[in-house]
Amino acid sequence: MRISEGRVKAVLFDLGGTLIKIDNSKDPQVMKRILEDCGVNLPLEDVSKEWTKSWGRLDFRELPNLLDEFWIQQNLRILRNLQVESNAENLAKFIASHWWDYAKVSLFEDAQKLLPRLKENGLKTGLVTNGLERDTKGILPKVGLQGFFDVVVVVDTLRKMKPDAKVFLYALEKMKVTPPEAIFVGDEMEADYKGAQGIGLKAFLIDREGKVKDDCVNRISSLEYLFEPDGR
Repeated sequence: MRISEGRVKAVLFDLGGTLIKIDNSKDPQVMKRILEDCGVNLPLEDVSKEWTKSWGRLDFRELPNLLDEFWIQQNLRILRNLQVESNAENLAKFIASHWWDYAKVSLFEDAQKLLPRLKENGLKTGLVTNGLERDTKGILPKVGLQGFFDVVVVVDTLRKMKPDAKVFLYALEKMKVTPPEAIFVGDEMEADYKGAQGIGLKAFLIDREGKVKDDCVNRISSLEYLFEPDGR
């Protein structure tokens, strides 16, 4: 089932890695710039080292319980490891609340081309992301998508994350469509592809770099192929 077949009434998307490019390797540079604007000057090498060390210890299962506090605590750990003690808690909160003012994000080229076509064809659109509400409020205006989606489901919405079935079902309920009437597109096998399939959604895995070799996976190399039945 592709969009061109006419049975589809709604298209749901993941955000990061699917619609927008976020270079996480640049995160230490983002933190360094924020700290500099707050009067804290540290070598990028030190920030990168502590960022990488702290990132490796993150347990994202805590995100639904902690929400914004999850990233505040992460920032605080990094600051304390960098021996930034003065005003550390306020700095950690400032970094969390202003992150997307400094981070660079952009729409993938195929997303730029596809999204307007969905509206032109009268399709409903939804966003289902494992990001926080603060993330989407920071990102969507930067890429021209503020107010674009008919429904936006974030971790804060239900305090649950993909691949939990309730996340997908909530989005469908809000759009007043059934699983056979919608498709889901994401870039993560477990959270997106298998999660969507689990409730009967037609799922597509966006695989722009051709990393997935399993022919049983319904993969596409470009979002534009949602309108082209044989596109890979």
